[in-house]
Amino acid sequence: MALYAIGDFHLSFQSDKFMDKFGSVWRRHEEKIQKNCSKLIRPEDTLVITGDHSWGRKMEECREDLSFIEALPGRKILLRGNHDMFWDAKKTERLNREFQGRLLFLQNNYYSYGDYALVGTKGYTFEGPFYLDRRGRIVGWDEEKELHAKKLVERELERLQLSFDAAVADGYQKFILFLHYPPTNVMETDSPFTQMAERYHAAHVVYSHCHGESHFHDSIRGDYHGITYHLVSGDFLNFRPERIL
Repeated sequence: MALYAIGDFHLSFQSDKFMDKFGSVWRRHEEKIQKNCSKLIRPEDTLVITGDHSWGRKMEECREDLSFIEALPGRKILLRGNHDMFWDAKKTERLNREFQGRLLFLQNNYYSYGDYALVGTKGYTFEGPFYLDRRGRIVGWDEEKELHAKKLVERELERLQLSFDAAVADGYQKFILFLHYPPTNVMETDSPFTQMAERYHAAHVVYSHCHGESHFHDSIRGDYHGITYHLVSGDFLNFRPERIL
């Protein structure tokens, strides 16, 4: 039994949005997902998909995308991404009822993996705009947008706290934390998300959202304060899920 993670499928079986313009890695990426998952993942394994599942804005516009995910091997746990318009955070229980036995939706709850609790939320990271000098160094940023970002971070922290609380109430002491957004932005060495991960002694923090080589180093990767941080954006992994445990 293994635990894998990957994010940012950006499926578009029912829409006209395609990712090819973002680089050759995106060409026929659905085939890569299907091929790699079929090779790696066994029925008893767990695959956490860290958001941006579909370009569909409403449920009826992404049913084929979700059916594609259903057909992948293993137990599939889905996290909300910033493009997952079909998923109202307040109606996660409804999604879990509708897809019972097929897909699991992680929001304000948790799922178990052995003696670990898998907790998570979309998260949020201030991404600019940043103002650069001629050498590309950050010399300022939009303070109004930063203030708005802080409000969104607070909301996501409340949701993540609900996830941890549910797991702790059931007796879990070991955690793996999943986010869609990176835990820090390019100006930060820590954040409220990394602080929460450290407070609960999470073993791993897994995130995605960062696309293109210029953004693969926007946040923490590898060991930091005793926690292993994983970037699992689909294009970073060439759509081959990363084994976490």
